[in-house]
Amino acid sequence: MVQSYQSPVRVYKYPFELVMEAYVRRFPKCDMIPIMAGTDIIKETTSKDGAIHQVSRKCRLHVEAPYLLKKIMGVEFIYFIQTNTLDRRNRTLTIEAYNESFSSRVVINENCKYSVHPENSDWTCFEQTAALDIRSFFGFESTVEKIAMKQYSQNISKGKEIIEYFIEELRKEGITSVPRWQEPTPKAIPEVCVTKESKKLENEAESSSEETEIRDRTSSTPSTGSTELQLGASATHLPNIDKLNLSDDNNKLDADYIKRCLGDLTPLQESRLIQLKKWVAELQKGKVPSDTCLLRFLRARDFNIEKAREMLSHSLIWRKKNQIDKLMAEYEEPQVVKDYFPGGWHHQDKEGRPLYLLRLGQMDVKGLVKSIGEEGLLKHTLHICEEGLRLTEEATSSQGRPITTWTLLVDLEGLNMRHLWRPGIRTLLKIIEIVEANYPETMSCVLIIRAPRVFPILWTLVSTFIDDNTRSKFLFYGGNDYQGTGGLIDFMPKENIPDFLGGECKSIVHEGGLVPKSMYQPGEDIDGTRQHIPLSEQSMYHSVSLGRGQVHEVVLLIEEPGSVICWDFDVMKSDVLFSVLRTKVPITHRPEPQSPTGAMGVIDAVMGSDDQHRSVIEKSWREGYEYFRVEPQLVCHDGESIQGSHVTSYMGTYVLQWRYYESAPHTSPLDIIDTITAPKAKIMYYYETLKSADYRGSMTSLQSCQSGFSSLSSNTNKSVTSSCPSR
Repeated sequence: MVQSYQSPVRVYKYPFELVMEAYVRRFPKCDMIPIMAGTDIIKETTSKDGAIHQVSRKCRLHVEAPYLLKKIMGVEFIYFIQTNTLDRRNRTLTIEAYNESFSSRVVINENCKYSVHPENSDWTCFEQTAALDIRSFFGFESTVEKIAMKQYSQNISKGKEIIEYFIEELRKEGITSVPRWQEPTPKAIPEVCVTKESKKLENEAESSSEETEIRDRTSSTPSTGSTELQLGASATHLPNIDKLNLSDDNNKLDADYIKRCLGDLTPLQESRLIQLKKWVAELQKGKVPSDTCLLRFLRARDFNIEKAREMLSHSLIWRKKNQIDKLMAEYEEPQVVKDYFPGGWHHQDKEGRPLYLLRLGQMDVKGLVKSIGEEGLLKHTLHICEEGLRLTEEATSSQGRPITTWTLLVDLEGLNMRHLWRPGIRTLLKIIEIVEANYPETMSCVLIIRAPRVFPILWTLVSTFIDDNTRSKFLFYGGNDYQGTGGLIDFMPKENIPDFLGGECKSIVHEGGLVPKSMYQPGEDIDGTRQHIPLSEQSMYHSVSLGRGQVHEVVLLIEEPGSVICWDFDVMKSDVLFSVLRTKVPITHRPEPQSPTGAMGVIDAVMGSDDQHRSVIEKSWREGYEYFRVEPQLVCHDGESIQGSHVTSYMGTYVLQWRYYESAPHTSPLDIIDTITAPKAKIMYYYETLKSADYRGSMTSLQSCQSGFSSLSSNTNKSVTSSCPSR
């Protein structure tokens, strides 16, 4: 397999000629490069006008390899051929090197270039690329590759240091400048050559003038090191990294820029970043991530270029498919989020990173999901992630050093078993999956404080969906352990610790609280827009209205005993009667509705006895014979939230049934008028069937209960339960 490497552009703030004078001082042997045993010139030529000087050297390098490998190789030195071409007229030095030893087994090619800085003629740029192809090496291919990679990294690290050292030596000798090469006088070369050369110089001057004009027109644009690249083709068409054009100046990264804006990277990490950037640059149109973002994807995949490329590709497709940039630009916090979402940005941590506070224990997850839907909660989460990226960029600019991550502080005070609400957990897991895939390596650490005893259950459910790198950043504090040494004071400035955690800083983060049911929205109306992020195939909640005499049913076919039927519903208006039934004969389809006839038919039509509100339980069926009531019938009042489950004992058809509840039966024909004008009952419900093999009893929310967590009704405190699943 061919391994390719490329260093960023390194800038010497010295003229090209002075750098060249320092460069030749490293031959024939340099004490700062212990591996170099010496060099011999095998060929040297100079053009007639002296502009081009080319020299080829045979370089002897010490073998830095394990003893056994040295014995197998049977050599003391490894030989490389290096050819340097100095173009004094254009002020460039190109270096080409390849291995002479073991060339049939290992192929090493290295290319370097010194050139004048494009924006400052008194500065010099250096670039270096290499390719390694180990075909066979006595079974030590992996070892040889590691040695070569190590040596490459060391050479890059020492390269700039060596030039700086010899420039200092020149300064001590009184040499601080070297005159530029001048064209020979006309007497020294034939007249015809002078004419051609003059014409060439004239053209170069014109070209240089045009380049200067272009730079002037675009001087307001930041350098390519800090700007975002333009996405080229569809992200589904992925070019091969090995076939990329390595000479494209638009995709180069400056070493000083990397250190200033991205942080300290090893030479190989720098190389991976440049390779990924070049791949992105092959996609010629559209907006693509910044260098900081590219680096995050590389870190998420341990700088494996292929894995990072695949992850980034999927993320770009996801962003384009869901129009994330447009969605976030147009995003406005729903009122329920402004009033009841207990999270917000709060100053910085001790390292100057943005800090986000989330009072998860005070969050009404159920109320938020039923108010803005899963997609609404996802949009708000993505908005937080995008805001975090923006704040880290601002922090990098204001502090003059790389700030690429933000810190999350999660307060769990108030967390209890009601938070283990199954639909909420399912939504949370899907949101984590989307965030992990598209916003990797954005958090420096996650501080979990005031974790109650119930937290280990929640962590067991959630942690398996979190990437290993992210999971290692979680720090946990139970009770009041976050106070004092070893607590928050190690991560936050004392003056930034919020007041609700015992600090002096007034926090603007909302305290959360219960979402009023008046803010709940029907499942099909959630978000009020057709533009959805595909968190799920459909909304987990269904909404239905029931008039007097109407019934709504969910028919479930259970294929194995021991399966668990789960339900969760809120009574939004009026009262309903809830039942869980099992039929003796399996029902594969709903009975066809019959045309209404006679007076009772008219009444049925008025009361809504249509297919949607027609029971599968025939009127002639008898309870205990054709069907069975597997859970006690439950009267549910306006404002109540009901959760429950049933462990099935038989295969067959089970029915979840809601009926409009009337405390008194009809006693007069005039009641028909009341039926027409009476307000309808309204419920929002969710159901799920778990296979027996999937049910381990770990989801505490399977236990049947009434939840008042998101209810502000006067009925909230009533004791309303259905039977718990048998153990």
